[in-house]
Amino acid sequence: MDCLSHADTALPVLYLHRWRAWLPERAGEDMPACIITDEKPAASSVPALLRRRLTPLGRAVCTLLGDMAAHERTTMPVLHASRHGDGHRPLDMLDTLFEGEPISPARFGLSVHNAVLGVYSIAFGNHTSMAALAAAGEEFEALLSEARGYLFDGRDSVMLILTDSPVPDRYRIQTQAPQSPSAMLMELSLAPAPDAVRLEARSVDNSENRGQIVTPPLLADWLMDREYLITRTPPLCWQAMTGMETPHTG
Repeated sequence: MDCLSHADTALPVLYLHRWRAWLPERAGEDMPACIITDEKPAASSVPALLRRRLTPLGRAVCTLLGDMAAHERTTMPVLHASRHGDGHRPLDMLDTLFEGEPISPARFGLSVHNAVLGVYSIAFGNHTSMAALAAAGEEFEALLSEARGYLFDGRDSVMLILTDSPVPDRYRIQTQAPQSPSAMLMELSLAPAPDAVRLEARSVDNSENRGQIVTPPLLADWLMDREYLITRTPPLCWQAMTGMETPHTG
């Protein structure tokens, strides 16, 4: 698939300053230090009372946010997008309701889409602007759109969190549902820096193939391999470049 540049169209350019990922499916593989593969991350910075209520996905998000010291950047918005939320919790609650059983407030509180950000905010005392998004498989595109809004509104940088989690078999669409949970964190800005990765978007002829759903493993592979990434809405070809790299156009 060719990336087609359009000089007369203002297309996004962002700068990636840091990224971290949790990919337990890659355990045993040779991964860079910015990727953790522990099945159950320690989340040692989260008080035990809160930590024991988190799933491995929630522990991973809190661990990576702590590693990136997001709580020290008190004006940096934190945006979290997830297609399925925190795994089985919300869907198991539907089964409970169907069976006519009551749901505890604590269980409900941890099933909502912004639950992980809520626990993180309490644990780290971070009261910056936070938002939780869902976009029917286009979560990464929604994150980029929301991030650009904050950045053009004057914020220096934005922290993006993309997570995905398996769902119970009875709700699974085989071609879309992930087999393993995962998380990706990215700090983006509009300002270049010597060690920043330039993320440049170009229009792409994507009329027949809408491209893959962007997942944390796909993002990690993109950033490690420096190839291109196709987003679906709008159809764009994103390329990651450092220094004097030239875009890959194949």
